[in-house]
Amino acid sequence: MGRSKKIARSIARAITDTTGLAKRRSSHSNPLRLILSLFSLFFSIHHLILQKIRPADFANLRRNHWDVQDNDYYDSFQPPQDGDKPEESLTSIGDMGFSGSTFYSTKDQKYLVKSVPRHSEHSFFRQDLLTPYVEYMATHPRSLLVRICDFLGASGYSIGRILRLAPSHHIVMENIMYGRRSESPKRGDVDVDWENWDLKPTSYFYPERDIADGALTSEATKSQLADEFHDKIKLSREQADEFFGSLEEDTKLLAEYNAVDYSLFLVRMHKPPRAAAFSSEAVSEMVSEEAMPPTEGPSVPPGPPSWRTGIASADGKYLYRASILDFFWAKHKLQPQVMTGLIKLWNLLISKQGPMSITTTPEEYRQRFLKMCRNYVEVVGEVVEESSG
Repeated sequence: MGRSKKIARSIARAITDTTGLAKRRSSHSNPLRLILSLFSLFFSIHHLILQKIRPADFANLRRNHWDVQDNDYYDSFQPPQDGDKPEESLTSIGDMGFSGSTFYSTKDQKYLVKSVPRHSEHSFFRQDLLTPYVEYMATHPRSLLVRICDFLGASGYSIGRILRLAPSHHIVMENIMYGRRSESPKRGDVDVDWENWDLKPTSYFYPERDIADGALTSEATKSQLADEFHDKIKLSREQADEFFGSLEEDTKLLAEYNAVDYSLFLVRMHKPPRAAAFSSEAVSEMVSEEAMPPTEGPSVPPGPPSWRTGIASADGKYLYRASILDFFWAKHKLQPQVMTGLIKLWNLLISKQGPMSITTTPEEYRQRFLKMCRNYVEVVGEVVEESSG
């Protein structure tokens, strides 16, 4: 069994284990069997025993605030057919980004599992942000922060964990792309084209792009930098005010706990042609009914239209989804402090390029992020000034 399958097995078992690791270990009545089992686990390279961290808090969010029933949630992590192995419930999406994170999707596409390999990031979420995140998400149903449904961490030590050959922590989150069918852009007889962008302010110093005009870095590496959205999200004044209000509140929380370098994940779907004559609210409801299943999975509440199920553009051309992702980089952790010191030395001794998105202050990043988001929006009937993000 390869690395990806072994990691997937560990994840699936942790999610669907409702009895707990302690009970499973206590079932080893034979001391010799227990010793051999622990010995085998220690020398395991890619297979780790994962446990849920703060499971009651995430279960409360799912059941009482996001209307996700336990049976439906666990079914997403069951193998497609009886007799299949646990790892068959997850599909590997590969390693993505500079962090080296691994990504998996459930077979029904309702959830994504992302590894959090850096100690500075998973320790920040566990020790600093988890409690305020849980409390905030319970009281802000229209928050754009991605909905995290479970947090998994490795139990005990193994060779694979010590050498970082297998990620020790994972988050289970909603899939904002839920409803997209990879084999066809059609749902029924309705054409639905999907586009997506991972957006951050691009005016920061990015060594991969800015040193020697990027000549020292491969195109594959530069392609992992933030995307750019060369268009406008056309919204009504009411839609824009709600969008900006959510962004203001969400980023205020992140800045309060020193988070930087988060991104806005934007999804754009072409609406069905026959909806062109209807209002934006009617289009949202119509497209939600015809082009995707908004009442299933982790998409609601609130009910459609929302930025989780799709907001229709004011010009009637598109349906948009949006979510704030990757808010685990905190300025007070050791690795970010080291990076900040190195960039300050670079600016002082070599070339004054300014801060990176991972070394700036939380409030400065927040303001530049909000400015970027505002610049991507055009309020229909109003003139919006252009400025760089």
